[in-house]
Amino acid sequence: MKRLAVLAALYGCGSTQAAEAGDLVRFVACPVYRDTDSGKKSGCWLGDDRDTGMRWDVSQSPYKPDWNYAMLVEGRPSTDAAKPCGAPTLDPVRTSRLDTPCVQHMIPAEGFTGRKFVLPRRNIAPLSVTRPVPAGPYAERVFPVYFEFDKDFLVYQYDDWLVDNAVTWIRAAKPKRLIVTGFAATEPQVVSGVTLAERPEVAGERAEAIAETLRRLLPGIVMDVRSEPSAQPTDDAEADGLPWQSQRRVEIRALF
Repeated sequence: MKRLAVLAALYGCGSTQAAEAGDLVRFVACPVYRDTDSGKKSGCWLGDDRDTGMRWDVSQSPYKPDWNYAMLVEGRPSTDAAKPCGAPTLDPVRTSRLDTPCVQHMIPAEGFTGRKFVLPRRNIAPLSVTRPVPAGPYAERVFPVYFEFDKDFLVYQYDDWLVDNAVTWIRAAKPKRLIVTGFAATEPQVVSGVTLAERPEVAGERAEAIAETLRRLLPGIVMDVRSEPSAQPTDDAEADGLPWQSQRRVEIRALF
């Protein structure tokens, strides 16, 4: 039934989504790959919101689509009117892999250039590179780490950057203990006619994934691991103004 509901949504069930710059856009779609060539990592990922008839460029997401499966798209239209991939850009944007299979769909460049690859802002240096020591004084602080919808794995060039910043600060501050709390967006949301909600248990899975990472990077640290299955949105800047993204998180709290 879940698969049928998602497939039905892909073909036009649901409410109209906002499309003005800065407004939240959410929809479910099969990924479309546009085969542009501007060097490495220059191909374009697109998604069609069948409720509105809009095609969006979702290439800026740190979570790249898996074109074998439907994706949940969350983003805000960019203020930049350029269309290097042939569609308006969502930036910030997230794409989360769902479980509904999709037929792989590739289209040619059709004259669109794509984007030259540049390192994202959230890109960490190799561990062999010495980090600058964060300035004190040090006091209780919370570091959030964010996740794809209903998943617990750390995302390359996003979560690793957030964890690295937290670990660098913790090494300098030397808190007495850490509380690692996982959260999940368990409140059902209707997107493209599909009711989506995270599993309550993913909150604990996320907390344990981060706790294991911290154990390896901070041997001997005293740590409590907890979970809160029902999360509320936050206004933390690293969630990029996307409410659902802000709910899918782990908080690393440093206590003195």
